[in-house]
This record gives sequence, C-alpha cells and structure tokens, in this order.
Amino acid sequence: MFEGFTHKRIRTSGAEIALVQGGSGSPMLLLHGYPQNHVIWHKVTPALAQQFTLVIPDLRGYGASGKPPTDDEHLPYSKRAMALDMVEVMTSLGYDRFDVVGHDRGGRVTYRLALDHPEHLRRAAVLDIIPTIEQFERANRSGARAMYHWYFLAQPAPFPETLIGKDPIYFLDYTLQSLRGSGTFDPEALESYRNSFRDPEVIHATCEDYRAGITCDCKFDEADRAAGRKLALPLLVLWGARGRRGASLLDVWKTWANDVRGEGLDCGHFIPEEAPEELLRHLLGFFGNSRS
Repeated sequence: MFEGFTHKRIRTSGAEIALVQGGSGSPMLLLHGYPQNHVIWHKVTPALAQQFTLVIPDLRGYGASGKPPTDDEHLPYSKRAMALDMVEVMTSLGYDRFDVVGHDRGGRVTYRLALDHPEHLRRAAVLDIIPTIEQFERANRSGARAMYHWYFLAQPAPFPETLIGKDPIYFLDYTLQSLRGSGTFDPEALESYRNSFRDPEVIHATCEDYRAGITCDCKFDEADRAAGRKLALPLLVLWGARGRRGASLLDVWKTWANDVRGEGLDCGHFIPEEAPEELLRHLLGFFGNSRS
C-alpha cells in the first residue's frame, strides 16, 4: 500500500504527526476515523494521486502519531486541537491552502478546520457524519444502540481502557464488523488496525478523543451554532445508505453550511473501503473544480 509515497513525521505545537505523502497536483488532506488510521485510504489513493498531492496523516492519538498527555477538560484531544495539527502540518509542507476529505472522526476534524481556519481551505468533504452536537441531540434508542461506543469510550478513565485492554483485537474486530455494510477489509489494512490497537497508549488516546467529543467538542459546536457561524466553503456530504442514517443527513448539514451537496452511497460506514469507486467518482467530480 502507498507505493511511491514518502513517510514523514512532523512536529506540531501539540503533537508529532506521522503521515505519508505522494502524488502530484494541488494539495489534498485525507483524514481517517475511529478505530482506524491513515491506511483506510489505500483503495482510493492510486487514482487520487494522479491529480492531487496527497497528505495522509494519522490523527494525534492514532496509529504512529504522538499521544500527548490529556487534561481534565480533554482539550488535547478536541477536534480544535487536531485541526490545528493539520494546519501546522500542511503549512510546514508548504501548503497554505488545500482541499480536505474526512471520514468519521476525521470528518469532525474537517468541519472544525473549516470553522476555525477557513482561510486555509478551498473545498471540503465529510463522510458519514453530522456535527457532533447534532449527533448527540438527535440520538434515539436505535441510534444509541448502534453508536454504543460513543458512550462507552467517553466513560472516565481507566474504565473503558481496562475492558478494551483485556482483548483489544476482539473489541476492534467487533466494532469494525458492526459498522460495515458489506464485504471485508483488506487483510493488510486489517492487520495495520490491529497492530495499532495492541498499543495501550492508542486505546487511551482514542478514548480521550471520545471524551473530548461529548464535552469540549460539543461546547465548541454550541458556541458556533449560537453565533450563527456557518461553513462558507463548498461542502460535499456523503454517507453509507446501508447504515444508520437516512436522507435527513443532508438536511442537517444545510443548517451548518451555505453551499452543500451530497447523497447516500450503497454501502455501510467505511466508505473509502466499501465503495472506493463510487467515492472516487464523487471526489474527482467535486474537487476537480477547485484545482489551481
């Protein structure tokens, strides 16, 4: 995977970020979600790299990136902190403005990037998410059952870390299978995710991600919503139609963005791995107009 890409480590003001970089053309940042790492993009990068210079990091706390100490407010694992990481990574590579695609937790970093640092983004795509505060407010019994890990991982340390640590591969595999729509994960990709979850620091840091989600991330979202702040850039929204959400997902984003479009795809949650060809069609059509 990622043949011809260069592996790099970049120190930001808050963490050390591991990434792969490759391709040619205008810069595009690809952000993964839970419980994975940068490898989730391996099926779409060969085609994207023909038109874009791709920067594909592990988010702080995930994969080979740094796991900084947390605090009582979980701010080091807020999407605001992760978004700042990405601005600092891209500017250190010489990219002042860029496109971004985020899946799952990476999608939450993506819209936080667009709210906090709009001057750095051209266009953005979010895959299979709605804003964090909306997710919590709209939860019902069926949604909460499907999203059990949101509430479990957010429990105070070391409760979830202890339980996951007893059999991390069982927990990882169950979580992946519970959210997929069809098909299987590439064996090499699956082994990369398993290797990450064998690290207790990854388990703890990713729990901190969810603790931030239910606390400070919601506070930041609430403040932006109350102030009437919206995403000003063109936004593409895609989701897995076999998953837990329906057509209302696009309607939610229309209250957060001025220029939004998108649709559901015939897959589950893990769009880059379950529906790579369909995802490529949408990404190339949407971001092609933003290249310079």
